[in-house]
Amino acid sequence: MKVLPIGIQSFKKLRNADCLYVDKTGILQRLIENGSQYFLSRPRRFGKSLTLSTLEAMFKGEVELFNGLKAEEWVKQHVKKPLPVVRFDMSGLGSYSNAQELNFSIMRRLQDIAEDNNLHLKDERTCDELLRKIIRLLNKERGLVVILIDEYDKPILDNIDDLEKANEMREVLCSFYSMIKSCDDYLRFVFITGISKFSKSGVFSAMNNLTDISSDLEYGDIVGYTQKELEFYFNDWINNAADKMKFSPDALLASLRDYYDGFSFDGDTRLYNPFSIMLCLSKGRLGNYWYTSGSPSFIAKYMKEHRIQNPDEYRHMEVPSDFADTHEIESSKPESFLYQSGYLTIEKWENDVITLDYPNEEVKKSLARMYLDEFYHVNGFITLGTQIWKFLTAGNIEQVVSVYNTAIADIPYDDFPKRDEYWYRSLFVMLLRGAGFIPFAEVHTYRGRSDVVIQFDRRIVVLEFKFAKTSSEIEEKKSEGLKQIKDRGYGKSYDAEGRKIISAIIVVDDERRQAIL
Repeated sequence: MKVLPIGIQSFKKLRNADCLYVDKTGILQRLIENGSQYFLSRPRRFGKSLTLSTLEAMFKGEVELFNGLKAEEWVKQHVKKPLPVVRFDMSGLGSYSNAQELNFSIMRRLQDIAEDNNLHLKDERTCDELLRKIIRLLNKERGLVVILIDEYDKPILDNIDDLEKANEMREVLCSFYSMIKSCDDYLRFVFITGISKFSKSGVFSAMNNLTDISSDLEYGDIVGYTQKELEFYFNDWINNAADKMKFSPDALLASLRDYYDGFSFDGDTRLYNPFSIMLCLSKGRLGNYWYTSGSPSFIAKYMKEHRIQNPDEYRHMEVPSDFADTHEIESSKPESFLYQSGYLTIEKWENDVITLDYPNEEVKKSLARMYLDEFYHVNGFITLGTQIWKFLTAGNIEQVVSVYNTAIADIPYDDFPKRDEYWYRSLFVMLLRGAGFIPFAEVHTYRGRSDVVIQFDRRIVVLEFKFAKTSSEIEEKKSEGLKQIKDRGYGKSYDAEGRKIISAIIVVDDERRQAIL
C-alpha cells in the first residue's frame, strides 16, 4: 500500500515520497483555464495548503511530479516557460501583537521570497510597497506572476475577541491585498484561501475582482474526498483497516460515512475531511481526530463573547443563501462562524434558502467537547459521560441522574442567563458525545418527538426532559411528561424488535440546580 500523506502539505514532498495522492489536478487545470483570480473558503484540515502547493508546481512546470496525473499534458505544454510564483502563508508569520508587528512579519516573509528569487530590493517600509516591488521585478525578469496566499484571514481571526485589534490587523491586510489588485497587469493567476469571509467590507473591498468559488457546484470537490474517491484510491487501506477492526469492508464504509462524511459547501457534493479519514484508516480505529488535532481558538473566543447556549438550535436551521457573506466581523452570526469553521454544513439548498446541520458524528463530538471544555467548563466530562453511559447500559436511571447532577453542579450558572429544557437536554447529550458515545436526540415518531433515545442490544432507553423554574412545578412537569410518553407512544416503534424499553422523565429543578427522576 502507498504511504498515506498524513500532515504533508507539500505536493513535491508527497510525490517524491510516492505517497497516495487523490488526483485533483484535473479540476485545478480547469480552474486555471476558466479564469485568473479566485477565492476559496474551507475549514481547517481540508487540503487548502496542498492545493496551493500543487498549483505552484503546475505553474513552475515541475513536470516530473505529474507523471500519470490528469494535468500531466497541461504541465508539459507549459514547462517551456515556467511562471514565477509568490506563495505566502499567513499562518506561518510567527508572533505579532499589534499592526506594526504584523507589517514587519509580512515584510520578513516577503524578504525571504525576494532572496529566494535573487531579487535586489531597497528600503521599502511597508509590506504592500515590498510586495509591489517583488511583483514588478519578477514580471520584468520572468513574465507574468502567480500569487498564492494561504490562510489570508488568520491575523484577524486570532484577535476576534478584541475587535479594535482585529480591525487594526484588517487595515494592514487591506493595504497588502489592495496592492495585488493594483498590480493586475503583471499577474497571470491569483488564488487566495482562508476559513472566513467575515471581513468582506474590509479586506475584500480591496479584492473585489476575485471570483469566490467557495459554493460553486463546479468546484465543490476541489478539496476533500468524495465517496467515489475514497473507495477508488483507498481500497487497500479500507480492506486493511477492516481486518484490524474485524469489520467487513462494507460495514467499515458505512461507519466511515457516519463518522466522517457529510461536509457540503454547494448543497450537492458530499465530502470527507482528508485528515480524519487518513488517520482513521492508518490507525484502524474510529476516532475524533479532527478535534484533537487542535480546535480553532477563534471559535472558542467567539463563543465566550456571544454566549452561544444551545447547539441543538443550529440543527436544520434555515438561513439565507448569503448568510456567510457578512460585512463586518462584529456583525457575524454564530451559525456563520460554525459553518465556515466546519462545525456546520449545508444539509440542502433550495433557491435562496440554505438548511444547515452538523455533517457527521465526529463533528458532533468535536462540538460537544468544545462546549464542555471552553464553555460549560465541566471538569472531567469524559469520565462523567462514560459513567452515564455505563449506567444507561445497565438500565440504572437513578445513577444516570446522579452523575448528571454532578455535571450540573460544576457549571457557572451566571454565564447562562437563558436556561430551559433544551439547554439541560443539550448538556446531557453533549456529555455522552464528548465521551465518545452516540445518543439519538429528538427522535421523531408518527405520534410525536421524544427527547433522547439510546439504543442497546437488549434495551431501548427513552428519556424525556422537563424544565421546572421552581420546585413547586416539579410534580406538574412529571405528570406532563408521563402523559406525553403515554399519549404519544414513545418507544412503540421499537416493540417489534423485542428489546426491553425503559422510559423515564427527568425534571430539572432550575431553582435548586438539580435533576429529579
